[in-house]
Amino acid sequence: MRGNFYENERVALFIDGANLYSAARSLGFDIDYRRLLKVFREKGRLVRAYYYTALVEDQEYSPIRPLIDWLDYNGYTMVTKPAKEFTDAMGRRKVKGNMDIELAIDVLEMADHLDHVILFSGDGDFRRLVEAVQRRGLRVSVVSTIKSAPPMVADELRRQADDFIELSELAPLIARNPSERATRPAAREPDAEHDDAPSESLMRSA
Repeated sequence: MRGNFYENERVALFIDGANLYSAARSLGFDIDYRRLLKVFREKGRLVRAYYYTALVEDQEYSPIRPLIDWLDYNGYTMVTKPAKEFTDAMGRRKVKGNMDIELAIDVLEMADHLDHVILFSGDGDFRRLVEAVQRRGLRVSVVSTIKSAPPMVADELRRQADDFIELSELAPLIARNPSERATRPAAREPDAEHDDAPSESLMRSA
């Protein structure tokens, strides 16, 4: 995995759940969040790992709930909020769940306790956030992909970051092993992420 890390630097992960899900799926793999956490714990002093996603509250069963519960018990700090449902001009039901503000606030509030921010998103709206954090002396690495068609990372965000970590190069370290699906309970382990396809994909397109 490319990227510059220092042994004693304080690192935090900020994961835009819907964006990362879409990027990984565009590359044809699912993420094992246990392995992801292990990779970055070995790169520095991991202070916190945040995961951001919106939930459709009135659903009797949310397909993303098993993933959220697993992450919450296994080293991640979950940040969620209710998704908003609406009907567009064509009469189609849409779900909107943008977590940009929540993520930006947490990055800025944590800045004094970190040396290195790892942002898992390709959203160009985060360029100004990255710039603001860099002015406070932090380094920022962006994790996304240019290997998909179209690329998942905005060019302006990639240019602003100190380092760009290509998700396809990270995949061998964090991809879920398909053979584990049958041997581990889906509701309590990372490959429950596979079950969140309806929610996360809807939010990505909203």
